[in-house]
Amino acid sequence: MSEPRIAPRPVEDWDAEVRDALSVLSAKPSTGGAAQPAAPAPAAPARPAAPAPAAPAQPRKVPNIIGIYAWHPELSRSWMVFSNHLRDSTLEDRERELLTLRISWLRRGEYEWAQHTGMGRAAGLSSTEIEAIKVGSSVSTWGPTDAALLRAVEEISEDRYVSDATWAELAAHFDRKQMMDLVFLVGAYDMHCMVFNTFGLELEPGMEGF
Repeated sequence: MSEPRIAPRPVEDWDAEVRDALSVLSAKPSTGGAAQPAAPAPAAPARPAAPAPAAPAQPRKVPNIIGIYAWHPELSRSWMVFSNHLRDSTLEDRERELLTLRISWLRRGEYEWAQHTGMGRAAGLSSTEIEAIKVGSSVSTWGPTDAALLRAVEEISEDRYVSDATWAELAAHFDRKQMMDLVFLVGAYDMHCMVFNTFGLELEPGMEGF
């Protein structure tokens, strides 16, 4: 793809409906899960200060992913309520990032990979572990639970199903809500990769892709 099929919507084109929809993403999580990038509003010009007026403040850079969401406020408002749950679900931050990075790698979701490598490090994943995520559950780096989490992602990616053996192994460590959050998380980022690869979402300057 030589250029994006859906380019980010320019901030100056955002109306009140867009800003209201994207404000859902800025909602503070209840237990401090790994946050997605909030949708910053352009800064308003500074009030004139005597004796000379101050220069207008520069708007913050809006991530490309948010700029794409801005084209469809109705969809974005609903999706971001779900995203808020995913970022603050019953799973620990490190577990969420492990799952997210594995499905992003398998589905060639370069934007999600680039975004979540930093979030993974902040959640406690080492650089060695992030490299091992590319190979998967078979790497000796992983303990039994981490290997089972990665294997669940691999099975969902390949068969759209978690095997009985992997499910039983995970169920020995995670409760029902956590198991549900696990499957929904992998499915959501699987969809993210498909959607944004199809739209042609581009990395921002400084993001480290594949």
